[in-house]
Amino acid sequence: MLRRLHPEQPDSFAFTPDNQKWAEAQMKKFPEGRQASAIIPLLWRAQEQEGWLSRPAIEHVATMLDLAFIRAFEVASFYFMFQLQPVGAVAHIQICGTLSCMICGAEDLVGVCKDKIAANPHELSADGKFSWEEVECLGSCANAPMAQIGKDYYEDLTAERLGEIIDELAAGRVPVPGPQNGRFAAEPLSGLTSLKDYESGKTKYNASVQAAVDIGDTVKRIDGTEVPLLTPWINDAAATSARAGAPTAEPKAAAKPQPSAKPKAAKEDAATPVAEAAPETLSAPREGGADDLKKITGVGPKLEGVLNELGFWHFDQIANWTAEEIAWVDSRLKFKGRIERDNWVAQATALAKGD
Repeated sequence: MLRRLHPEQPDSFAFTPDNQKWAEAQMKKFPEGRQASAIIPLLWRAQEQEGWLSRPAIEHVATMLDLAFIRAFEVASFYFMFQLQPVGAVAHIQICGTLSCMICGAEDLVGVCKDKIAANPHELSADGKFSWEEVECLGSCANAPMAQIGKDYYEDLTAERLGEIIDELAAGRVPVPGPQNGRFAAEPLSGLTSLKDYESGKTKYNASVQAAVDIGDTVKRIDGTEVPLLTPWINDAAATSARAGAPTAEPKAAAKPQPSAKPKAAKEDAATPVAEAAPETLSAPREGGADDLKKITGVGPKLEGVLNELGFWHFDQIANWTAEEIAWVDSRLKFKGRIERDNWVAQATALAKGD
């Protein structure tokens, strides 16, 4: 299948502050110089934040990892879990169409999607809330037929039940994922033949479903504030405390996410631009050498090179930028808005003082 970038692209992409911290933590899992190994989790996080992978999002991740853009495009276009076009604002439904599910009624599930969402895969519903596609085996053959919605599996489906799930999602509710026919997990439909003394009642649902219910973000766009925190090595104590107080029954309703803004909408909603004024620049670093601008959060090797080319070599230069000068520099960077988003001036001020 030919996979290309969508013809309509947003002007820019930036991780939310919490997602930026999450992404940087992922990069630290790998040895120095091997940060490119984090490309799949970072692309996935970008997709979870926006719903799909836009060109600016792919290029943003590539810049963070100091990768050539084409390398990131290769990964995003190779793996079908990455959506290269806008998806439903509430949910994108993936129907497994491989052997076990096909035998058990996957075609009926596809029929429901065609009737209730859109006639063709990847086509948005009339209200923009839903989209769907048929995918290869999702590995839940014992619970066929099934579908992945958001991050979770909805198993042992019937056409009627899938229709109800779509209606619940449209109404702002989050149906409990997992088996939809009363099974705890993947035990035989006829009943247990072994491990009959196993106590499954320690939690209301199996481990995967219980986690989804506790976190409550099954179809919600990721913004980094999920409970428990999804980077336990950063704040394990807070995550543990949050987990202890998390609900264990019905999942909380997911906030209705807004679809990614199209370029025209982004321009219409933009604030009145600030007048630009060129800041003072240097043709070369001062005696003693350039400062390591990569110490500023959001500045990687490539962006440091761009700043050097523009004539910025030292923290105190950035610390003295006015709003007009920020606008001048911002207009010459590939990803606009990051200077104020990451508060470069405050960071540079502290670094210039030796903090």
